[in-house]
Amino acid sequence: VQLQAYGGGLVQAGGYLRLSCAASGGTFSNYRMGWFRQAPGKEREFVAFILWGAGSTYYADSVKGRFTISRNNAKNTAYLQMNSLKPEDTAVYYCAASGLGRGLTQEATYNYWGQGTLVTVSS
Repeated sequence: VQLQAYGGGLVQAGGYLRLSCAASGGTFSNYRMGWFRQAPGKEREFVAFILWGAGSTYYADSVKGRFTISRNNAKNTAYLQMNSLKPEDTAVYYCAASGLGRGLTQEATYNYWGQGTLVTVSS
């Protein structure tokens, strides 16, 4: 499975962005999808995941209530809607796909990764 993340950019604090993750080369609906981010000088951290259907989602406390993960299996695409952005949300955002395994907040559970898209939030 190949993943292509896009939609990043420069936005002012309080603004919004929607990231997209387009998948190809596999059956998208077979994979749980996650978003991670890596801020400058920091380790990559979990942001959100969504299970196979449009149902179950889970968020890091730092983004809960501001970010929404979703997916469109017909379009082979996952999304991350980011509202009320803060300067501390500045990071490279990565999408990832996981076939099996527990621990969807952990990087090791994911089999495939996109290349990352940069989000910069100015104060």
